[in-house]
Amino acid sequence: MSEISESRELPIRRPVSLLAIRPLAGILLRQLYLYRRSLPRWMEIFYWPLLDLLVWGFLTLYLKQGTVHMAGTAQALLGGLLLWDMLYRSQQGISVVFLEEIWSRNLYNMMVAPVTPFHIIFGAMLTGILKVSLSSGVAVFLAWSLFSYSLFSLGLSLVPFVLGLVVMGWALGIMTTALILRFGQEAEVLAWGVIFLFQPVSAVFNPVSVLPAGFRQVAFFVPASHVFEGMRAVLSGKGFPWHDLGWAFLIDAVYFAGALYLFHRVLERARRTGFSLKLGS
Repeated sequence: MSEISESRELPIRRPVSLLAIRPLAGILLRQLYLYRRSLPRWMEIFYWPLLDLLVWGFLTLYLKQGTVHMAGTAQALLGGLLLWDMLYRSQQGISVVFLEEIWSRNLYNMMVAPVTPFHIIFGAMLTGILKVSLSSGVAVFLAWSLFSYSLFSLGLSLVPFVLGLVVMGWALGIMTTALILRFGQEAEVLAWGVIFLFQPVSAVFNPVSVLPAGFRQVAFFVPASHVFEGMRAVLSGKGFPWHDLGWAFLIDAVYFAGALYLFHRVLERARRTGFSLKLGS
């Protein structure tokens, strides 16, 4: 005896007008709920316009000074841009490695593998050195071929300058990774934006003396500001900036130790309570 199967028709979806109010209100309401308890999302609204205004506003103040030598300023701007990219790439080298593991849902597998998270960090540092060398090498070559500017005009001082910036980038990358592991997916925006929080007080394109008093005090505790001040000192013929580099490496050590401590505390908490359920979801 054959069985007769009933075929059920799917309900026909009624077309919705593009001018319908309720669907639009629903989408808007959902976004408002997302922003209601998400500090990173609110930061993203005001973050980039404010940073752009500060960076280029301080540069404008510097250029408005009548004592600016245009040829030397052009060299300092190109040199600052190339060195800043090294700082940015070194921070990304740490953060993106962990983000890729989160996105591929492989982080938990790595946590139970016979490696420690600190192995991952130091492995990411080695990978980051290769990435920085390749990307910065191309940028330095293009700066020389297109704009007749050689970063090697800084001489042997280029080596400690790069090292000071790379170590700061590593510290910020470790700190950012710890915050992502602690707060989950909402904090992923920090991987792309936290480095630029330091740009207005890093004196990348203008000397620290241009900054307002409060910004100058903050800039003192940013290693990059000492590195870029040292770069301008070398370009202006003032000799090797021992004082600036000494402060840069001292503050770098504090940053790096603090980042490792924060990362360790986050992992200890994760062993007790687990990672955020929103991580990689």
